[in-house]
Amino acid sequence: MRKIPLSCLLLLAGSLSLHAAAQKTTAEGIAEYRALLQDGNPAELFEAKGEDLWKQKRGPRGASLEKCDLGKGPGVVKGAFAELPRHFPDTGRVQDMESRLLTCMQTLQGFDAAEIAKTPFGSGEQKNLEALVAWISAESKGMALNLPQSHASERRAYEVGKRLFFLRAGPHDFACATCHGADDKRIRLQDLPNLTKSPGAGDGFGAWPAYRVSSGELWGMQRRLNDCFRQQRFPYPGYASDVTIALAVYMGVNGKGVKTTAPAIKR
Repeated sequence: MRKIPLSCLLLLAGSLSLHAAAQKTTAEGIAEYRALLQDGNPAELFEAKGEDLWKQKRGPRGASLEKCDLGKGPGVVKGAFAELPRHFPDTGRVQDMESRLLTCMQTLQGFDAAEIAKTPFGSGEQKNLEALVAWISAESKGMALNLPQSHASERRAYEVGKRLFFLRAGPHDFACATCHGADDKRIRLQDLPNLTKSPGAGDGFGAWPAYRVSSGELWGMQRRLNDCFRQQRFPYPGYASDVTIALAVYMGVNGKGVKTTAPAIKR
């Protein structure tokens, strides 16, 4: 039997090793890319601004937000993000981070919440809202999602969110579930998390707000959902509406136990 030279064997081994490296999945490649970007995530600038805004005396009443109750008591920020949306007795409704901040900005500082809700994303008080959300979410980074479902309105919001998630409509007959309702789906080079169960729901929901590299801006969950509606060719939902909050409840409850990474960094 003819012997194969050692040099040929080493060359073959090297080729196999390179082939194995080339077989790295798209998801692994994107994960490495994000990990590199996370070091020095521009969201940190928004976090710093958000903390300042929380403490600043602003608005017609010249007050800070330090007495704002995000669900864990007036002024308590740490851990709040991991338990939102939730029911608030003072408003009688389930609220997410953005809608709850609007309530506090109106009741404590005297801002007009309805006017802020109409303001385009990335401008005026909307920009300040996104900074506040960045800081508040960062204070819960690494904590497990644990959205409450003890109140009837919270359970109802979950069921409404579930129906909305699977609702097919629009010119393309799309639903949220079209892209995010099953495992191993991808659009172009982007793996799509399955938001109907853990860990996909937690990885998806728990990463927003996030800094979008493609737009150079920080997006909150309200803005992210608005863009999903745009891609489905649906009419835009109202800012901080029950529709967007119900969808957030559905995703957040499905992701129970997954550790938050917000504010993350996205392509």
